[in-house]
Amino acid sequence: MKINIYYGGRGLLDDPTLYVLNKMEDVLSELRVEVERINIYEHKNDIYTLPHTFKEADGIILATTVEWLGIGGYMQQFLDACWLYGDKELMSSLYMQPIVMSTTHGEREGVLTLENAWVMLGGQPCSGLCGYVEDLVTFEMNQEYTLIIEKKAEDLYRSVSQKIKALPSSNLAIRQTVLRTPSMDLTPQESEQLSKYVSNDSYVKKQKEDIEELANMFKDILGKNGEEDEELYIKDFKRCFKPVEGFSASYLFMIEGRKQPLFLDVKSEELECGYGSRENIGVYAKLGSDVMDSIVKGRMTFQRAFMTGIMTAKGNFKTLRMLDTVFDFE
Repeated sequence: MKINIYYGGRGLLDDPTLYVLNKMEDVLSELRVEVERINIYEHKNDIYTLPHTFKEADGIILATTVEWLGIGGYMQQFLDACWLYGDKELMSSLYMQPIVMSTTHGEREGVLTLENAWVMLGGQPCSGLCGYVEDLVTFEMNQEYTLIIEKKAEDLYRSVSQKIKALPSSNLAIRQTVLRTPSMDLTPQESEQLSKYVSNDSYVKKQKEDIEELANMFKDILGKNGEEDEELYIKDFKRCFKPVEGFSASYLFMIEGRKQPLFLDVKSEELECGYGSRENIGVYAKLGSDVMDSIVKGRMTFQRAFMTGIMTAKGNFKTLRMLDTVFDFE
């Protein structure tokens, strides 16, 4: 049998949780249990890989110290890693005993937090241990306290070896109906690899730089496309403009997919062409970009587009018919 201990405190010499863990390790060793202690603060740069150390364990102990409020940041990060990257199927068979010692207040709430978290993860919680320690020396010298600690270690051994079952918990029902693990269909191996990437600061930094570089690149591309779009069709109309002496007219084309309409202002031998709103328009026309493409490429005329109904127009129809005369795209 193997028991992993995950210590979420800061490793201070006067931390009462460390004394409790040492006593429990002694008892478990006497019971021929292999014990491995993992100090989370020593793995603060790769916390997200720690859930994968569950593989060879039959049970675990989650231990932390309440110094002012709650279970502390290291333990919370570790639980987050279990939720995001842990193997839920593996954790469902793991027994967990919470140990929370306090130098202030809130040890009971800490144990409850760890128990609830483990149930949400689908694991099997065991009876925990919590206590308030005002003076560490007095606590260590009290034999009754020592017996309680040893008894808890024996309870953990008994629970794991006998696979003791617990009654159903409402927290499990909440997890099944309300809570959802992020929707990534990953195998345990893929999840493990992802957690390694997340814990690699240089990798994450490089990914952020790559994303920012790609974002800037696409912004430049979109910006260039926007500039090119401002000239779309304008060069074609100017190139194929055939002035008719004494003829003046104004046209406004609403082209599907474009925010601004295209206007043509013909004044005898002069042509003003661009995008934007205009007043006193002689002919309003509406057509798709594919129809306009066909017209400027000479595959269709304005008159044919209007007669077949793929272009609608209103205004002076004599002026409309002059479009194919003033603009020769053939």
